[in-house]
Amino acid sequence: MNKGGVGLTGGGSGPTSVAAAAAAQKQKALLQRVDTDITSIVENFNHLVNVARVSDPPVRNSQEAFMMEMRGARMVQAADSLLKLVSELKQTAIFSGLASLNERVEQQTDAFDQQAEKTEQMLSRIGEEAAGCLKELESHYYSSAQRIDQGEQ
Repeated sequence: MNKGGVGLTGGGSGPTSVAAAAAAQKQKALLQRVDTDITSIVENFNHLVNVARVSDPPVRNSQEAFMMEMRGARMVQAADSLLKLVSELKQTAIFSGLASLNERVEQQTDAFDQQAEKTEQMLSRIGEEAAGCLKELESHYYSSAQRIDQGEQ
């Protein structure tokens, strides 16, 4: 896939280094999302546990119930975000797997093309050698004394 002369381990600004930088940036963003979502789940769970205490005044209980609903909703949102992240990671793994598979197929195709070219050159050389040998054999045959003797009889 890298046909521009830039090596796979080269430190230039070729396609490989750009792809590596993009992958590192994406990984950093995904790790930040994971950290944010997990922190949100833990904090909201802690608040749920703290608010779950039963108090005497009915107004206080209503406030706590509202807080519990709000914290529960935030936990659900964070969990949903994590599920979406897992789905995105699966898709990335599948598509990057396909990309690497395509790259591998391309490398194999290039290798087979090179092998075919070498084979063609070898067959051409063998054909030329065979033609030269045949020409030499024909000249020996037509100039041989035995053939001349057979022709006079």
